Amino acid sequence: MSDRKSQKKADRRSPPRMTPKVDPKIDIDRLFQALGDPTRRAMLDRLTRSPMSVSALAEPLGITLTAVAQHLQVLEECALVQTEKVGRVRTCRIEPAGFDALEQWIADHRTVWEQRLNLLGLLLEDSDEES
Repeated sequence: MSDRKSQKKADRRSPPRMTPKVDPKIDIDRLFQALGDPTRRAMLDRLTRSPMSVSALAEPLGITLTAVAQHLQVLEECALVQTEKVGRVRTCRIEPAGFDALEQWIADHRTVWEQRLNLLGLLLEDSDEES
């Protein structure tokens, strides 16, 4: 039996397993829920340009400061934003930990699906060779 066929059979015997490497402190479901809201995404888009105060962040959104604070709380819980109060001004900035967890989740899932599609390709090649 050729090395290629042996490898194909070995690939079939051991389907790829997903090993999540996402930071356990970050709830990935909550993270996706946070990103599902267009207002929170707009806030994140503005914060990617530079840190800003809560009032500056609220200005173009057309919502109350209370609503902005509630959105910020969700973003902070997901480690997407960090706020800091200096004097009377609360400043918001992007927090990379949530994005790192999201990136890792996507990479893990992409790897699994690429492996599964590669295995499917090998199976299809085998069926073509046997025909």
